[in-house]
Amino acid sequence: QTFTAWCNSHLRKAGTQIENIDEDFRDGLKLMLLLEVISGERLPKPERGKMRVHKINNVNKALDFIASKGVKLVSIGAEEIVDGNAKMTLGMIWTIILRFAIQDISVEETSAKEGLLLWCQRKTAPYKNVNVQNFHIPWKDGLAFNALIHRHRPELIEYDKLRKDDPVTNLNNAFEVAEKYLDIPKMLDAEDIVGTLRPDEKAIMTYVSCFYHAFSGAQKAETAANRICKVLAVNQENEQLMEDYERLASDLLAWIQRTIPWLESRDPQKTIPAMQQKLEDFREYRRVHKPPKVQEKCQLEINFNTLQTKLRLSGRPAFMPSEGRMVSDIGAGWQRLEQAEKGHEEWLLTELRRLERLDHLAEKFRQKASIHEGWTEGKEVALRDRDSGTASLAQVRALLRKHEAFESDLAAHQDRVEQIAAIAQELNELDYYDSPSVNARCQKICDQWDLLGSLTHSRREALEKTEKQLETIDELHLEYAKRAAPFNNWMESAMEDLQDMFIVHTIEEIQGLIAAHDQFKSTLPDADKEREAILGIQREAQRIADLHGIQLPGNNPYTSVTPQIINSKWERVR
Repeated sequence: QTFTAWCNSHLRKAGTQIENIDEDFRDGLKLMLLLEVISGERLPKPERGKMRVHKINNVNKALDFIASKGVKLVSIGAEEIVDGNAKMTLGMIWTIILRFAIQDISVEETSAKEGLLLWCQRKTAPYKNVNVQNFHIPWKDGLAFNALIHRHRPELIEYDKLRKDDPVTNLNNAFEVAEKYLDIPKMLDAEDIVGTLRPDEKAIMTYVSCFYHAFSGAQKAETAANRICKVLAVNQENEQLMEDYERLASDLLAWIQRTIPWLESRDPQKTIPAMQQKLEDFREYRRVHKPPKVQEKCQLEINFNTLQTKLRLSGRPAFMPSEGRMVSDIGAGWQRLEQAEKGHEEWLLTELRRLERLDHLAEKFRQKASIHEGWTEGKEVALRDRDSGTASLAQVRALLRKHEAFESDLAAHQDRVEQIAAIAQELNELDYYDSPSVNARCQKICDQWDLLGSLTHSRREALEKTEKQLETIDELHLEYAKRAAPFNNWMESAMEDLQDMFIVHTIEEIQGLIAAHDQFKSTLPDADKEREAILGIQREAQRIADLHGIQLPGNNPYTSVTPQIINSKWERVR
């Protein structure tokens, strides 16, 4: 009954069926037709004759086809089938069922009967009171059949309402639902299954294989649909990858184009803090802004390669990005970016070193300028001082020696002034931001230095001139003293003689005194000339002093005889 139903489930596709399995296959025609339906292949053209030989030839064609599928037919011959041997016919049908309905079943590396059993176990595992270990006893209560249907079509079976103690109802429910909704003809009888101690394994396997093929066909359709959906999803994913690539490439190239001008800019700063801020901005770019772009670039290349691989595997043409957005374009742009980055870093470090050198030079300039300005403080006033006007010759000579020492000190400071000027020149050449103030200070120092040099020369000349004048005056004083002393002694002797008491006893003595007095009086004109000469020496010394603004000391250092004393004594002498 089961095998008949199974054969009819296939023969009806060709518009025919059998009534009696051991009779209807005897001529071989429907047997060949059954094999064509279940294999999907064409068999050799059958012989239409009614004779036994024609029937045997047709059956042999069928058996040869079965054998060509790798099935060994043991003890089954065409004669037995033609003669209507039911046992041989059923054996042949079972062989066909095994080969075409069960052998190709494959579940988790198991096939045929074991594969079918494993499939049943997997599908019915979640259901209570179902434990499929074989193809006989576990199927008697009908729950296993209902579980298979419910697992795949839960809307067809109300599994929770089935009772284990009502196997006939369970079996009939499964058979009816399978026939009505799954197009699986009823191949078993519920009463026969319940009434026998051990249901026929081949019948159960045959019937269950129909469930496998029915559901696997649906599963294949679902798989095909899923495959189509997957293809669509892959296509959508590919389209999304293309859009993402275009967007990422556009954004990355725009960022590169914005960043390169910034890296290529050379805007020197005036101070170290300002330049250090630019260096910090550059380090922040490397630390914060660039790493995400590196990641984007890597992701872009990964997406591009992934997309090309997917397109190649799916047989689609390779993706061609928009013009200017190729991976090579991004690579070239990135290379320009890194070159600009390297140049920017080198420029920053060079500029920083330049500013540090400038800062050092400027500090050196300030230090040297401050030291020099400290040294020159009061020097101009000292050099302009006319202290030699009241000084003695010794003091003037001391001032000259002091001035010579100053000149040596001044010459020693010449190197510092030259260094200050050289540093200022270097600051100008290195484009120091505060060059105007440096230049002004340097110019002031140089002008003051020139003035000090001029004043030093003038003071030396003045001191030397004063020294000569004082030497002249000193010589005059000395000459005055040399001539004033004997003249003073002469006048004192004359006054003593003129005031001396005289006692005469004779006219001759008086006449001798008168003659002597007359002779004395005759010397007075010469004496007066000497007096005038001595006073002229004093007047000449005073004239020289007055002419050059020299304040002479009150007394002649060489004599105490003043012109007043000479004049006074001269009057007394007269």
